[in-house]
Amino acid sequence: LLFFFSSSRGLRSIPSLSKFHRLRYLWLNNNKIQDLTFLIKNYCLTELYLNNNELTDISGALKHLCSLQILFLHNNNLNKLGKTVKELKGMISLHTLNLFQNPLACDPTYRLYVIYFLPSVQLLDRKLVTERERESALDHYNPERSLAAQSIAFGKRVNKSLRTTVGSSRCTQPAGKLIMPSGCEFGNNTNKTPFENPEDAVLVRAVTRSLTEFSFVDWNKAATCQERWLQNKAEEPLEKVTVQFK
Repeated sequence: LLFFFSSSRGLRSIPSLSKFHRLRYLWLNNNKIQDLTFLIKNYCLTELYLNNNELTDISGALKHLCSLQILFLHNNNLNKLGKTVKELKGMISLHTLNLFQNPLACDPTYRLYVIYFLPSVQLLDRKLVTERERESALDHYNPERSLAAQSIAFGKRVNKSLRTTVGSSRCTQPAGKLIMPSGCEFGNNTNKTPFENPEDAVLVRAVTRSLTEFSFVDWNKAATCQERWLQNKAEEPLEKVTVQFK
């Protein structure tokens, strides 16, 4: 592994590091760097420390670093949250990220925005990302998906009741007394009418039973080719047993 140390030297520009194509760890913090084009060939970087510099924009400079796991960009002059996060979206291994003390961190939705669009990040600005924050981010930026996840409840308890739309009215029904949309009665698998409200589809799927059917025969009672030839008589049809599960 190749280590490169060049921190706290007041550097304004860095020569190309393309010849260090296997460079994995790079410290360039506490300088005056404004441009990152010198990193264009360093695809193997896993840790990059660029905090305490004078960066204003990282667009097009870091997106090729798909192996990056740790990235420190705090205390710079980054002010465009959307462009900054877009640059980091391809870093699927990125688990530690610092962006605090940048103008973009003043956005009131900053933390939830980063958590939602960079789901691999586990430690943001020296603070662990909680499951509650992930749920809040999903609810804020993708409310439809959040509602579906809460309604279907993959192995967890749901404290909110399902709502169904019948005509133009909206009502909440207690468990066991669910009202289904007209034409979607129990067991009617031929109705393919799309639902305007996704909660209706969730309701119908929840109360509609699936049917599984399979058939089998007892092959121990079936005659072999040699037995059929020796007996020289027509083979009797085998008994078939069909089982259904609802």
